[in-house]
Amino acid sequence: MGFTVEMTPAIAEKLVTLNELHRNRWRPDIVNLLLETDTLRFGELKKQLGITQKVLTENLKWLEENQIVIRTVYPEVPPRVEYSLTEIGKELRDVHEAMRIWADYYVTHAK
Repeated sequence: MGFTVEMTPAIAEKLVTLNELHRNRWRPDIVNLLLETDTLRFGELKKQLGITQKVLTENLKWLEENQIVIRTVYPEVPPRVEYSLTEIGKELRDVHEAMRIWADYYVTHAK
């Protein structure tokens, strides 16, 4: 099990971006939850993750700025806001599955 990749500047840039996403404790959890449920309101995300409002707001803002999550505001009273993954965000499904497979392999063989 293994492969090699020639490290080009383009690949290095992609790895830095992926590392930025995954070095935060909550961003992968938010992405995984949206991969499972498709669309959630802010309060639903907060409740299911067990996260503070401030931390959730900061992470959703980062994910939105990086085109991973889309925020949809409905003109209602009170306003309804929903979060879902962009097409770019949905592409993380394969990345997260590969990481899960690797983690299973690591736990089995390294411990």
